[in-house]
Amino acid sequence: MTPARKAAFLVLLRVKRESSFAVELLHSPLLEGLSPVDRNLAQEIVLGVLRWQSLLDESFAALLQKPLSRLDPEVVIALRMASYQLAFLDRIPAHAIVNETVELIKKSGKRSASGLVNAVTRKLAALRNTLPMKERGLAHDFAHPQWLVERWVAQFGHDKTHAICAYDQQVPATALRITAPEQEDELRSAGVHLAPGTLMKNARIVTSGDVTRTRLFSSGQIAIQDEGSQLVAALVGAGQRILDCCAAPGGKTAAIAMAQPHSRIFATDIHAHRARVLRKIASQPNVHVFAADARQLPFVADFDRILADVPCSGTGTLARNPEIKWRLKPEDLADLQARQIAILTSALQHVAPGGRIVYSSCSLEAEENKDVIEKALKNCSEFQIVPMREELAKLKNSGALVWPDVETLLSGNFLRTLPGVHPCDGFFAAVIERTTKDTKGYYESTSG
Repeated sequence: MTPARKAAFLVLLRVKRESSFAVELLHSPLLEGLSPVDRNLAQEIVLGVLRWQSLLDESFAALLQKPLSRLDPEVVIALRMASYQLAFLDRIPAHAIVNETVELIKKSGKRSASGLVNAVTRKLAALRNTLPMKERGLAHDFAHPQWLVERWVAQFGHDKTHAICAYDQQVPATALRITAPEQEDELRSAGVHLAPGTLMKNARIVTSGDVTRTRLFSSGQIAIQDEGSQLVAALVGAGQRILDCCAAPGGKTAAIAMAQPHSRIFATDIHAHRARVLRKIASQPNVHVFAADARQLPFVADFDRILADVPCSGTGTLARNPEIKWRLKPEDLADLQARQIAILTSALQHVAPGGRIVYSSCSLEAEENKDVIEKALKNCSEFQIVPMREELAKLKNSGALVWPDVETLLSGNFLRTLPGVHPCDGFFAAVIERTTKDTKGYYESTSG
C-alpha cells in the first residue's frame, strides 16, 4: 500500500468521524515524511473524493447487496477512493487501484470486508470508461446537494449557478498577497513563478513552484490569501484603532496590519488554540491578540474601524472545503444567522462616532448576509450603510483594485463575489458607518 493512499484514507476517515476540515489535515503530521509526489497524490485523492462524493457513491451503490448506510465508514471511504481514481486518474492502472484498495481495507482492520471490496472494485474497473455518469442536471453532474443548487438558481440564476458549481469542482488557484515588488524576484530565484492577480494589485497567482518552502513565506512576509479575502481586508480602510473581532486564522488581520503599520490592531478569536495560530500568522508588532467571544467583546474603548468577518456556512469556499456541502443542512442557517446577528450587534457597540464596521462572510446565502444586516440595524438609527459602489471606486482610483468592471462586484449596496464569475471565493461585505454621537459612551471609552 502506497504512503499516499494510506495518508488519504486516514485524512478522509477523520473528516468523516470527527467533522475535521480536510485542508487542515492535509497540512498536519498525517502527511509528514511523504515525498512531494506522494503528498500531491494524497491531496488529489482527498479533495477529489470530497468534491465528487455523491457521484462516486452512485457509481458503486448499485453494485452492493445492502444499503450504503449499512457499510462501515472504512469500507465506504475505500470504495470512494477506488471510484475516484478509476474515474478521474486515468494514468493509474486499474489493477493497481483494485489491489491497493483491497490491501487498504485489510490494513484498516476490516479484513472481513476485503471480499466485498475486491468484487466491487473489479466491477468498477470494468466500467471505468463510463465513470462518472453525468447529464442529469446541475446538482447531479457537479455533485452538489439539490437543495443548495435550487437556492442558488433562485438567487443568482442558472448561468451563474452553473459557474459556481463548476468552479467548486476544480482546484482553485493559489493566490499570494505580496508587499514589495522585489519579493517577486526572490520567489522566482526560489523556483516559484507568478502571474498577476486579476482582482487586487498586490495579488499574485502561483503558476509553478512551492511557495510554502520559501524564506518569504516562512517569515510571514508574503501570505497565501484568496483575492476576495484581500479585497475584504482592503475595505476596512485606515484608522488609529482597528479591531478584527473574528480574526483567526489571521490572514485578514495580517493584511490590515501591513497596510496600516502605524495603527494599533486588536484581533480576537473565541478559541484559545485558534488565537495562538492567529499570533503566528499575524505576527506584526502592531497586532495585539486576545482570546475572546465576539458576542461579548472585552474592550472599553471604541474603534475607528472594525472588521466582523463572521463564522458562517462557508458555501463560498466549497472549492477549498468541499466537505462543507455534505455537512450543511438548510436548518443550520437559522442558527448561524442568530450567532452572526449577535456578533454584529456586539461589534456595533464598539464603533467610535464617525467610525465604520465591515461585516463580511464567505457564504453565498442571503440569510447570513443582507438579512443579518437588516435585522441587526433595524433599531439602530445612528448607523447607515455606506454604498459599496463608493468604496470600490476609492479602491479602484487608488490602484488597489484592478478588476475592470466594478459593477459586477455589486449586489445593491453590498459587495458580492461569486466563485466562477469572479476569480476568487464567494464573499459578501457591507460597510456600516456610525453617524451620530453618543457623547457619554464616547468619552467614557476614549478615557479608557
